[in-house]
Amino acid sequence: MKTYELFTPKKVGSIDLKNRIVMAPMTRSRAIGNVPNELMATYYNQRSTAGLIITEGTSPSQNGLGYARIPGIFNAEQVEGWKATTGAVHKNGGKIVVQLMHSGRISHPLNMTKSAQILAPSQVKAAGQMWTDASGLQDFVVPNEMTLQDIIHAKTEYISAAKNALFAGFDGVELHAANGYLLEEFLSPISNIRTDEYGGSIENRCKFVLEVAAAVARAIGKEKTGIRLSPYGVASDMPHYPEIEATYDYLSKELNKLDIAYIHLVDHSAMGAPAVPFEIKKLIRHNFKNILINCGGYDKESAESALESGLTDLVAFGRPFINNPDLVERFQNNWPLSQNLDMDLFYTADAKGYTDYPSYKI
Repeated sequence: MKTYELFTPKKVGSIDLKNRIVMAPMTRSRAIGNVPNELMATYYNQRSTAGLIITEGTSPSQNGLGYARIPGIFNAEQVEGWKATTGAVHKNGGKIVVQLMHSGRISHPLNMTKSAQILAPSQVKAAGQMWTDASGLQDFVVPNEMTLQDIIHAKTEYISAAKNALFAGFDGVELHAANGYLLEEFLSPISNIRTDEYGGSIENRCKFVLEVAAAVARAIGKEKTGIRLSPYGVASDMPHYPEIEATYDYLSKELNKLDIAYIHLVDHSAMGAPAVPFEIKKLIRHNFKNILINCGGYDKESAESALESGLTDLVAFGRPFINNPDLVERFQNNWPLSQNLDMDLFYTADAKGYTDYPSYKI
């Protein structure tokens, strides 16, 4: 009988995992008032047989609250709210890190507090629209170009949020530098047209991301710090540019020097986006010596092949975890996966389509 690496333990920085199955971060919009709640704790607890859970994108500041009903981790009420989730996951033997997601220009004033600002590297408006509970779909707005003071302040917000994560009981943090949000906006010469030390060359465009990663690693420990990247991704109006491979070659080498716990590489081609070229996956694997997580369209067999080939150390699954809270057990026992997935309920506000998917019945 075949022995699957997928179900073997693995150490990620300072975090000991019981298996190599990761629950990928997925926005679910259940944090009413941007405060984590008991419903969210139930949702994550149901899925805590994963080796590692990465939470939905969680804002490090009021300026990062782009989407309706996403959680934050920048005030005392939010920290207290997250304790229910971390406590439930740990009680069930799971490990959980919070994904710090500053949404940058992917936002709308109707989803923000009155004192918040929509910030980005440059005044480049994203194409597309965003849902607001107040007025439905609205066009993105032109963001405010961050001053040097704004950049310094944003770094302190990431540091504070990372420290709050440990107070809330998280095992670590993942910096969201993918999918077109603030950190990736600095990486792209299309969303970043600055002419100062944070724009222009590849080194300058990577500067903010690397400074945030270094600062968070110093604040909470490099062994508790990870980062998510999406080279060749097009989410949130991020067109391709000629220096993509060179950008991620440089970035992954510099992240390796920081000795952080992991890089989480996402490929959305299974959902219709352009594929991340295999060569760049191999390049990042070569450049970065610590843990690599790959995410995007895997099933049990393809995940196992990726582990056996050495391309990755862990495999993250997103949508299969939504309607299969017991995904790990289904994989282990060769039980069929549920095909009942209601996409209309992905971002609604209550338990329906969130905590009511059943486990497999023998």
